[in-house]
Amino acid sequence: MFRIKIFSIGKTKESWLIDALSEYEKRLRPIMPIEWIFAKNNEQLEQLVEKEPSFIALTPTGKEMTSEVLSHNLYQWLEKCGSRLSFVIGGAEGLPPFFANNAYQCLSLSKLTFTHQIARLILLEQIYRATEIHKGSEYHK
Repeated sequence: MFRIKIFSIGKTKESWLIDALSEYEKRLRPIMPIEWIFAKNNEQLEQLVEKEPSFIALTPTGKEMTSEVLSHNLYQWLEKCGSRLSFVIGGAEGLPPFFANNAYQCLSLSKLTFTHQIARLILLEQIYRATEIHKGSEYHK
């Protein structure tokens, strides 16, 4: 079974966002469970992430992809990384250079700027969409 960790600064506070994240976590649980790891600041985030064998950093300068390409890449990354993959989302100031310099891949969700809380939801929905594309379901039209 595939497993995904998502590292981020701060916790999710808005109840509507918690509900949305919970819905996608529930949908993903049978395919690839999601583990959330929250840090208080960039220093703690770096300490937590440096223990990971590989991670994908979400950065504004990262590679942009279509959902189909992300689906293909997600499964390739999971295969190459032993069925385990970690994503890192920065706080309000983004990620310090350590993350881009040490990431397996840098990924951009969009040219638009999102709060780190909204980025969590977009990433989670795109991971779910990637699994549905991989299965050939009607979710992605």
